[in-house]
Amino acid sequence: MGNFRGSKQIPVKAVVDEALEKTTTIEKVIVLKRTGESVDMKTGRDIWWSDSIAGQSSDNEAEEMDAEDMLFILYTSGSTGQPKGVVHSIAGYMVYTYYSFINVFQHEESDVYWCTADVGWITGHSYIVYGPLLAGATTLMFEGVPTYPNPGRFWEIIDKYKVNQFYTAPTAIRALQVFGLEPIEKYNLDSLKVIGSVGEPINEEAWHWYHENIGKGRCPLVDTWWQTETGGIMISPLAGITPNKPAHASLPLPGVQPVIVDAEGNELLGNNVEGNLCIRFPWPSIIRTTYGDHNRCKETYFSTYKGMYFTGDGVKRDHDGYLRILGRVDDVINVSGHRMGTAEVENAINEHPEVVESAVVGFPHPIKGQGIYAYAICNSSTKSNAEMESEIKAMVRKIIGPIAKPEQYNFSPGLPKTRSGKIMRRILRKVASKDVSSLGDTSTLLNPEIVQEIIKGAGLE
Repeated sequence: MGNFRGSKQIPVKAVVDEALEKTTTIEKVIVLKRTGESVDMKTGRDIWWSDSIAGQSSDNEAEEMDAEDMLFILYTSGSTGQPKGVVHSIAGYMVYTYYSFINVFQHEESDVYWCTADVGWITGHSYIVYGPLLAGATTLMFEGVPTYPNPGRFWEIIDKYKVNQFYTAPTAIRALQVFGLEPIEKYNLDSLKVIGSVGEPINEEAWHWYHENIGKGRCPLVDTWWQTETGGIMISPLAGITPNKPAHASLPLPGVQPVIVDAEGNELLGNNVEGNLCIRFPWPSIIRTTYGDHNRCKETYFSTYKGMYFTGDGVKRDHDGYLRILGRVDDVINVSGHRMGTAEVENAINEHPEVVESAVVGFPHPIKGQGIYAYAICNSSTKSNAEMESEIKAMVRKIIGPIAKPEQYNFSPGLPKTRSGKIMRRILRKVASKDVSSLGDTSTLLNPEIVQEIIKGAGLE
């Protein structure tokens, strides 16, 4: 019926009911009594879980499947604004999640492993369910937020269940950092053997805090890089084998062949180089297609650089040959590890009847890595900026979800555009980052005067 998230209850059944108004293909909905609130049950469609399992046999034979049968579809956002249904298949995904799990975390029999991710996204799929269970591991699942009912919740669970491997996101680490060391002091954390990071590049300050205060300076920290499309970890230290270097994903897993290329696709050899991250050869859990549109899969991942999978990320290889992920090279914002295309958020904002045009960019956020900064041109003469901000937040929340709500707003009379009509986003990023000392060449703008209006709207005059 719903989920618990901190002190809140999320009314999932109401969300499902609303979604099903737009489809005719769903015949039955199984509803589990969970949070206790009353829900509307649609006669003939909705069935209580307790009723559906009554009298069912506890013996169930596994269904034999072909290696390339579809295992699941998981939707991920892109810069076009249209979510992509990433398809993974049976055998390759199973082989690679098992292989990567036991090697990255150096899991041993009787170890207790905990990944704090949401089971509904790829990290939860791969490293709460498939990888650990294929390895016969004891795997914990967590419902909630790291700061509720107190900021010592994670450390309490680690001590209670004697967790040996702990895998979480930089955004969670940064959220807990702000509470200082007091919430940690009453816990031993001596069961920990490996700590890990996932979802986005971890900044050096968070890396050191995590390593020193949670790992006690003795636990290897596996800073893992991978994507929904890769199915499993591609670049990471192997715990206790690969020497750690703060904020570096380090080296590829055995068999994975990363390539750094420039904008023209020329491979950049040697160390101390920076460019775009590609993968040269396939691996078992590589994306098979985008559901319903195979050409989109080819265009998105395999057409930018011939013969290679393009990750969309920038990367630097340092003097030791270690790889450091620099983040997206396209217009994708990473909020707490959730990737969102700018167009997706803009489309939601533009649904507001009084928004003429909008543009969103990422800005540095101390907790989430990136926050969303929205520029909006409105035709309302009666509503205040505060009213518009509130209504836009509600609109984005309804269409995409709470994670996509912009945190900062700039209501300006226009956007900086080239003569061909393209928005000059580098100026918007500069303003959002409060760095307007050097905006670069604006001579190609159709409306250069708008830049000062935008700066004024940000309070940076």
